[in-house]
Amino acid sequence: MATGAIYVGRQSDSWFGKGRNFQVGDVITVLLNESTQAARTQNGTITRDSSNTLIPEGLKSYGAGLGGFMKGINMAGGSVSNKGTGAADQQASLNGSVAVSVVEVMANGNLVLRGEKQLALTEGSEIIQVAGIIRPDDVAPNNTVQSRRLANAQIAYKGTGDLANATKAGWGTSALLKIWPF
Repeated sequence: MATGAIYVGRQSDSWFGKGRNFQVGDVITVLLNESTQAARTQNGTITRDSSNTLIPEGLKSYGAGLGGFMKGINMAGGSVSNKGTGAADQQASLNGSVAVSVVEVMANGNLVLRGEKQLALTEGSEIIQVAGIIRPDDVAPNNTVQSRRLANAQIAYKGTGDLANATKAGWGTSALLKIWPF
């Protein structure tokens, strides 16, 4: 029943009245204090040698007889080797706050949150997206929650503009890396 009022009275269903009853559309501020560090090194060597002593001497040069298509292929055996190394080292930290909305109240009372903040700067824009699930008990009296309390947290920080583009490979290099088989 619509009353036209901007305040809707809610009753708490928690013991002693200390819990709060959140609804879809309520706003909660997520305090971001994230820091990650990852390092990985990988080395790989693959070697394969084969030999064939069963091919008669006259057929060992059979490849040259196919119009030169297989000319130079050693029918008696071969060797293949591959060696690769790689290293990755990444560090990231994100501090700040994002006001998000309650988009769903689950059957157990947990809240599904989602929201984003976009900052338009002179040299591009920065976008912070936050989504996850929290327990209502983790929301502080000032309506904030720490990002480390988010279950299934999805926190994305993206930048656009010249500074973000300067760290990306050019389109030609990206295309070559996708199709080059060796």
